[in-house]
Amino acid sequence: MPPGTTEADAAAYGASAAAPGAARARARPSRFHRHRARIGDTATVALLLLVMFPFFWLIQMSLRPNDDIFGYSLAFTPTLEHYRALWTGNFPGSFVNSVVVSVSSTALALLLGVPAAYALSRAQFRSRRRIALWILASRMAPPIAFTIPFFLAYREVGLLDTQLGLVIVYLTFNLALVIWMMRTFFEGVPRALEEAAWIDGCGVWQAFLKVALPLSAPGLAATAVLCFILSWNDFFFALVLTRTNASTAPVAIVGFIQYTGWEWGKIAAAGTLVMLPVVVFSILVRNHLVHGLTAGGTKE
Repeated sequence: MPPGTTEADAAAYGASAAAPGAARARARPSRFHRHRARIGDTATVALLLLVMFPFFWLIQMSLRPNDDIFGYSLAFTPTLEHYRALWTGNFPGSFVNSVVVSVSSTALALLLGVPAAYALSRAQFRSRRRIALWILASRMAPPIAFTIPFFLAYREVGLLDTQLGLVIVYLTFNLALVIWMMRTFFEGVPRALEEAAWIDGCGVWQAFLKVALPLSAPGLAATAVLCFILSWNDFFFALVLTRTNASTAPVAIVGFIQYTGWEWGKIAAAGTLVMLPVVVFSILVRNHLVHGLTAGGTKE
């Protein structure tokens, strides 16, 4: 330091000398975070490709001609012959049955289960937890335990091979899922908001419709998607309780497996079409679905 330097000058000089070192210290963590972000992005893309590979392979398989159905080369001429062949058989009726049964059972489960979930989340009585546990117990038994009773009962009342019969079965299982999931979301809605609505003149049901239900929209979307997927993908009940009139799309796909050989092109095309409604439905409610599935994962 030159003679006559004050303490303030010395401090400023020390700070300027330390500045490059501090900048380098800050730069090292930033480079580390950038590398870590790149690794995370690469791992995410790789995992996504790994998960989506069976779906991509199924789609390209449905577009291949019969003589190249098991080919590995992606250089082929796409064809829609398998999709055209599907709509000339019984598959369209089975596809419509799946849509009607899945949408109806999901709508009825939400219509009945959402008010029940709200009542369980707000009412205060001694057996409230026991009732909730009893509702959950209906989902614990394997489907085979209910198949024979349903089959015998349906045979007596004439509900075998009917859409209504399948709707009732799916409603029985989806109702428990709706009540348990929506009960959790309603418990996360502050009661003070509903009490404020009561003060403003709303009744119990008005507060439910105008306050609690809109605030639980993410949970409602997630619950609806899960109910729809469970109904849409069901194979066991549809196989046992239907024959031809109410046969669903998953059961119809099995019809392409014959003693003379497996119709792989039709199987791939039908599998692609069966995936399509679930994908479209999930995309339409994707924002609410993400919020609903991640609700409760973090603390605010």
